[in-house]
Amino acid sequence: MTPERTEKLLQVLNSRQANLTVVMENVQDPHNISAVMRTCDAVGIQDIYILNTKIPRHKKFGAKSSSSAAKWLTIHEFDNVVSCFNALRLKYETILTTHLSTDAISLYDINFTKSIALVFGNEHSGVSDEVRILADGNFIIPQKGIIRSLNISVACAVTIYEAFRQKNIAGHYNQPSLLQQQRNVLLKEWKMYDVV
Repeated sequence: MTPERTEKLLQVLNSRQANLTVVMENVQDPHNISAVMRTCDAVGIQDIYILNTKIPRHKKFGAKSSSSAAKWLTIHEFDNVVSCFNALRLKYETILTTHLSTDAISLYDINFTKSIALVFGNEHSGVSDEVRILADGNFIIPQKGIIRSLNISVACAVTIYEAFRQKNIAGHYNQPSLLQQQRNVLLKEWKMYDVV
């Protein structure tokens, strides 16, 4: 690996955000999952969570839509809601779900400079009741059209780019967020990939 490529990997690792994550619950289409992964990589999210309680674990994700983003991310897979939330509570202060409800706050009222996990639900039924009960609240993406929902990959992109905007203004990308030990482990893993 060239010194230039190593430097690029270090720059990416130093921009990864330890206090922001995405959780996908029972998302059926692997291409949706992969599109979310690609966006997570783009805004510096390292850890993502995939929770499958109603569908089988995905054998692989849509490589074309992810541009192989999965290999650059740390993917945590769960088949139990409580276990997933226990893991999330160890790392994130607040857990919010995307859900149209009377108490839902606007995406633009979320303070993304704090530690937060964002849960996106199934393409057809959204976030489950069980997950909503365990979460700290709900948020919505303001819309003016007749259709009141977005494709999960679009909804996630809109949301985490708002997080990116806030975190960028706050200077979160100017200093490493991941622990040095985690950065060292990831750099070693990344160097093993056959990078074009």
